Amino acid sequence: MVFLGGNQNGDARNVRPWITEEPNDKSTIWKLTEISESSQCRSLKLPENLEVTKISRLIYTNSGNAILALASNAINLLWKWQRNEHNSSGKATTSVSPQLWLPSSGILMINDVHEPNHEEAVSCFDLSKNDWYLMSASGGKISLFNMMTFRTMITFMPPPPAATYVAFYPQDNNIIAIGMNDSTIQICNVQVGEVRSKLRGHSKRITGLAFSHVLNVLVSSGADSQLCVWSTVGWEIQRATSLQLCGRSISQSDTRVQFHQDQTHFLVVHEAQIAIYETTMLECLKQWVPRGHAAPISHVTFSCDSQLIYASFLDATVCVFTAGHLHMQCRIIPSAYLSPSISSSNIHPIVVAAHPEDPNQFALGMSDGGVHVFEPLESEGKWGVPPPLENGFANGWPSAPSIGA
Repeated sequence: MVFLGGNQNGDARNVRPWITEEPNDKSTIWKLTEISESSQCRSLKLPENLEVTKISRLIYTNSGNAILALASNAINLLWKWQRNEHNSSGKATTSVSPQLWLPSSGILMINDVHEPNHEEAVSCFDLSKNDWYLMSASGGKISLFNMMTFRTMITFMPPPPAATYVAFYPQDNNIIAIGMNDSTIQICNVQVGEVRSKLRGHSKRITGLAFSHVLNVLVSSGADSQLCVWSTVGWEIQRATSLQLCGRSISQSDTRVQFHQDQTHFLVVHEAQIAIYETTMLECLKQWVPRGHAAPISHVTFSCDSQLIYASFLDATVCVFTAGHLHMQCRIIPSAYLSPSISSSNIHPIVVAAHPEDPNQFALGMSDGGVHVFEPLESEGKWGVPPPLENGFANGWPSAPSIGA
């Protein structure tokens, strides 16, 4: 029995797909900020673990002083920044390199694996809001680790089906939502080791879960390109919809979801679109799609204040959008952070993570096992400036969908 305690919350590199439209107001001069050289931003590649060949999942700790990664070979890695004369805050920064941290025992947090080719298994993890517990899976049983000692507290739910997404319930660390490979979602009480509810609404594996503690709902997404909204009171389904692109059903692919800071809107990410949805009516308010033969989107996340959106692409480009209108305001070219030998290969970001306190810092987990942290130049202080608002929209959520360029 475990008690967790606390109430918690094809290489498209040579394609230049984005065409920036001129603002409607011709008197306003605006130019997309493009970063193509390392001198145009601050970046830091974290110390490598030579056993790791691909980063599958990446998050900052909630305290902001460490980055946690799950590699495709089932190893969970932790980089910690130390408080010292060079880093008085002790927070993650590009100015000082962190330590690839291990406890005094020297043990690693390694997930259970089920298949010999486990590097192809779906990896997932989540961190409790107090940073004490890590729940992680790599195709085998789910492991619950103590983040202070790296010791495995418990393993549970042996496959099949395998867990494909996990999320702590914000109000109680002992309750977890587990998305499964068989398209179900299981609500479990880890303390007593029981499944409270099994939710059925998807037809393919679960690829995303997000809780709203304001609306008391769980939003789920799947490889079926479906979105479902569930009440966390009785775990009944409230609404469901299929993703649409220009009025047509979107191709089936992994879809991820993340709540905005206001807890009533959420981000939906698919390889072919970025969208903002309103939860209660499950209505798409804003949509952005890359043009033409652009590289697919690999991952997207809100900044900590939900004012920016960081998006990574399979051609190793990273773009920064305004969250309110999905306007691109900055683009980072691979040459700004990858060496020429690497940038000419098919190395690209798998996942992007945002710092929990600094809205202008983010990190990339790469297909070669590297992790890069980014900040704008101190002289700039931010990632470009947004373009002029069209049609006189004030700040806030627009009332109708639109397609971005």
